[in-house]
Amino acid sequence: MRKSLTKLLALGMVFTLTACSSASQPAATTAATEAAVATEAQTEAETEAAEDDGPAPVEQVWSPVDENGQTKRDYREGHGENGVVTSANVYATQAGLQVLEQGGNAVDAAVAVSYALGVVEPQASGLGGGGFMLVHTADGQDSFIDYREVAPAAQDAYTWLDEEGNVKNNGTANQRGGLAIGVPGEVAGMEYAIENFGSGNVTRQEIMQPAIDLATQGYLVSTYQSQQITDHYADMTGDYPVLGSYYLREDGLPYQNGDVLRNPDLAKSLTLIAEQGADVFYNGEIADAIIAEIEKYEGVMTKEDLANYKVNLREPVKSTYRGYEIISCPPPSSGGTHLIQILNVLENFDIASMEVNSPEYVHVFSEAFKAAFADRAEYMADTDFVENVPIKGLTSKDYAKTIADKITDQSQDWDKGYPAEYEGNSTTSFSVADKEGNIVTVTQTIECFFGSAVAIPGYGFILNDQMHDFSTDPESANCVEGGKHPLSSMSPTVVLNEDGSPFMTLGTPGGIRIFPTIVQVISRVIDSGMTLQDAINNGRIFDNGSDDGVCYELAAPGGVTDETVAALEAMGHTVSVQGEWDTFFGGVQGVMYNEDGTLSGAADPRRDGKALGY
Repeated sequence: MRKSLTKLLALGMVFTLTACSSASQPAATTAATEAAVATEAQTEAETEAAEDDGPAPVEQVWSPVDENGQTKRDYREGHGENGVVTSANVYATQAGLQVLEQGGNAVDAAVAVSYALGVVEPQASGLGGGGFMLVHTADGQDSFIDYREVAPAAQDAYTWLDEEGNVKNNGTANQRGGLAIGVPGEVAGMEYAIENFGSGNVTRQEIMQPAIDLATQGYLVSTYQSQQITDHYADMTGDYPVLGSYYLREDGLPYQNGDVLRNPDLAKSLTLIAEQGADVFYNGEIADAIIAEIEKYEGVMTKEDLANYKVNLREPVKSTYRGYEIISCPPPSSGGTHLIQILNVLENFDIASMEVNSPEYVHVFSEAFKAAFADRAEYMADTDFVENVPIKGLTSKDYAKTIADKITDQSQDWDKGYPAEYEGNSTTSFSVADKEGNIVTVTQTIECFFGSAVAIPGYGFILNDQMHDFSTDPESANCVEGGKHPLSSMSPTVVLNEDGSPFMTLGTPGGIRIFPTIVQVISRVIDSGMTLQDAINNGRIFDNGSDDGVCYELAAPGGVTDETVAALEAMGHTVSVQGEWDTFFGGVQGVMYNEDGTLSGAADPRRDGKALGY
């Protein structure tokens, strides 16, 4: 591949970085602009591919970067009369749209997106990870598919700990290497989704073919992905050379914006799964390769752990917000429960009268967030292992009223509440919706960016570090047990109108920022009258009661101002700032149903997201 001086200079600039609202345009202008940029980028890519004698990369219909390699913050929306797909990467969005146009339903398209994201956004999800899928069908049925990773049978609360009770390997044993890896659920989850909710109009091979093509032919690396690779350069050139073999160029340097990245080993894995189904992953040659590599990194997972993996079908949690029905994730995700809890608290305040991100607005949201996180730390865990998690109490509007009544005009520290008294009892996200009202929203992950850093030689994918989501405290409800799901914040969510018709769907990555981010977007649409895209673009806040206090985005559209910061500090808040368009706050993907019967997709400018429709 061509190694230009420009790209090498760009690499030097990248290594100096530290890790950690646009108005709508006329459709014709937008389409022309996007087509011009995409054509230019594609021509350059095809030239490079020809120079290295490789196949031409898969065409992208839109580029997330401009001619200078800078991330574009506009042109993220997509519209359609029949269906809309939105995801964190345009190639994956194209994959889903292709399957819809071939006659597949929303679930078929979502599976296509899932596999494609594992190719073009491997740092966030893939075959070695897991997640949650929420399905709302046109006839009003709601299903929650849990394909979250689980702890290997031999793993327990003490596996990571040394004699002093500290996490081994200088605190990294639950983040890197063999002991960080949970049993992957993604392949089983996708198989379950196709078999139980797919249309039957397209084959597994047809659903997976876009991902296979992307892995075989290659795709254009973006500035965002290049930065992620660069941030993990030390892993790739240190203890995890297999990872480096996939995401470093032949010259040993990270792929740069505009480079073509191919992964024929991953194409091989995807082809095997397309031809043989999930069995080849959990019982066949891929399973053998997984266990062999884990053993090199002192992991305890066995082939029996893989063979015994099971997908769970669960009942979503439900509530209302100002007349709209909210449908979201049950445990082992904490996200849906606490999302509803926070919305229930906010319902006691006249949010519509408050200016978004004004001192009063931020204060109320901050206090509601802190109260929810205090309860989350005390009560939340995998309900398959921990009895009496007070879900009904936590989602009770009466319990939320007790929290709202405690909110004053000053910041306060929050301790756990008593929801049982009210009992009656780095990640990616994408959404697909069609005109009939079938909706699929998914959040999936390999946990931290590039997961455990353990990649499978000859098969092209990365294993998760999902054990990082367990508590290291053996007394915690969220401690490790064999077969247990770690606690999650993932919150793919569907919102219905009062009459039960679809209103919108959305989800986001972002760790513990997930459900507070979803709350903000929902409120900004319902309370503040924003479009979904504007609500996604708008500057975000976060507060979980830590010493960082209220975190906000630097210079985000409609974000927190210096005046608001001063007012919050006068209320007793600690205030801290993150970067501009910061992925700390996730990457929301969503679809809204319009009054004229069309659909509008919205994608987060904080990542490479793009919505497309037809």
